[in-house]
Amino acid sequence: MHGMIHSRNKRTYEDFKNQIPREIKPLFFQIRELCLSFGENVVEDERMHRIVFGKSMNFRWFADLESTSEEIIVKIQKNRKEFPITFKIQKEEKFEDLKNLINEAFTSIH
Repeated sequence: MHGMIHSRNKRTYEDFKNQIPREIKPLFFQIRELCLSFGENVVEDERMHRIVFGKSMNFRWFADLESTSEEIIVKIQKNRKEFPITFKIQKEEKFEDLKNLINEAFTSIH
């Protein structure tokens, strides 16, 4: 199911990957792989400036990744009744905190 949903402009992950600054690419890939590791029901949607990960074809999103020149902005949605949590990350030392938040969001979505 990975990559089944694409935006209207048919943007691919490869297109998106080429715009990520070299310095933060390894961290971005780590976060992406974490989101995809939750199982076959994870859907990845490439948008103009970000990638959104959802659960199943209902596409209840749990993580939204956007790269800037210096950091990755991650929005985490635990459920529709709460506002998303925004997490900015530049270095791998904060990855464990982010990993726990993304895992919580994925498991809380029904």
